[in-house]
Amino acid sequence: MNTAITEVNITNHRVISGDQWVAERKALLAREKELTHLRDQIARERRALPWVRIDKAYVFDAPEGKRTLADLFEGRSQLLVQHFMLGPGWEQGCPSCSFMADHSDGMNVHLAHRDVTLLAISRAPLAEIERFRQRMGWQFKWVSSFGTDFNRDFGITFTPEEVAKGEVYYNFGPWRHANDELPGISVFYKDEAGDVFRTYSTYGRGVEAMMGTYNMLDLTPKGRDEHPAYTMDWVRHHDRYEPVPTAKAARAGDSCCEAHA
Repeated sequence: MNTAITEVNITNHRVISGDQWVAERKALLAREKELTHLRDQIARERRALPWVRIDKAYVFDAPEGKRTLADLFEGRSQLLVQHFMLGPGWEQGCPSCSFMADHSDGMNVHLAHRDVTLLAISRAPLAEIERFRQRMGWQFKWVSSFGTDFNRDFGITFTPEEVAKGEVYYNFGPWRHANDELPGISVFYKDEAGDVFRTYSTYGRGVEAMMGTYNMLDLTPKGRDEHPAYTMDWVRHHDRYEPVPTAKAARAGDSCCEAHA
């Protein structure tokens, strides 16, 4: 994922008086309010999108047995799905998808109280999903689409032939960062008759909606601090992070490629 938010000037940064700082902060606040209002407007437009009825009978493997897409709502009317990159035979899930999923358990109780069920779906068989989920200590529901067309239909799984061409159809257009699995988020609604509709999907940088950590980093002086050539290579599965480096060690590694490996 190319965040393209890498411009950081820490050395010799401008230092001004408190009064000057307030004046510049107020100018930025006006821009922030524009962004807030634009975000609200886009959210309204997102909710106004037409829906697509899901007629295909998808059946997933869940810890409690076979479940249809309608079953996954668990009595609620809205379903939010993380398309988690974990393919059959993978030793572990995608680190960036795992970074996304690290935010899920904290959100889940609040989403449930707003009539939203949040879960992950991957193409790996359920036993492989459960092994990795237990390793990571996650509590959110995670089901397998193995043997179904679900991942293909939602544009996040690709054939070896497609990948070999170096370009796949992803995020509603040609995508040159070809891989057999790519991330996404999809949203569904179930009406009182039990009919299920696709209301929204987002891919690429749209999945940052799940990455609350990025919102916090964007408030800091160093920002996301991601070297353009090593975007998100700092991310580790949370159970595989090394001890937090001291300030001295962090500075020593700033210019070294190994710091991003």
